[in-house]
Amino acid sequence: MPLTTRLATRQDIPQLNELIALSVRGLSTEYYTPNQIESAIKYIFGIDTQLIIDGTYYIAEKDGVLVGCGGWSKRNTLYGGDQHKDIEDPLLNPATDSARIRAFFVHPDYARQGIGRLIMNVCEDAAKSNGFTTFELGATLPGVPLYQVMGYHAIERIDAPLADGEVLGIVKMKKG
Repeated sequence: MPLTTRLATRQDIPQLNELIALSVRGLSTEYYTPNQIESAIKYIFGIDTQLIIDGTYYIAEKDGVLVGCGGWSKRNTLYGGDQHKDIEDPLLNPATDSARIRAFFVHPDYARQGIGRLIMNVCEDAAKSNGFTTFELGATLPGVPLYQVMGYHAIERIDAPLADGEVLGIVKMKKG
């Protein structure tokens, strides 16, 4: 069965949270310490339900298995799930602002099979159809190589402090 994408729904949230934790634990070990990984899962990584409400968060499935997720946003937040923010994000202006590419995670058993690239293409096409011509994202270190191949370049290193004292390295990247 081919790889397919669809919009995520609220009913997908429990499965998405499982996928996110699997992805971070399985694909980040060469880049972050075990404490950074667990802290990031607790304080940053997770579902941003605003993306689901906005209809901008996608799921990739292969043979009925959830193998990846990712989205784009017309709102200001660069990264992080619901636990990382307090208020609804203000809308961006497509004429002057970059769309945000958000919350990409791939199941470790399906890594490096084109899933991230497929979701990225779906997101960029959707953002373009909404008037955006440039894109920004907050990349985790394991994601940087994919985003570079997709035409993104690093513009800033962010050391995101976490509530338990850990710090997570993130790279702000831009395309267009």
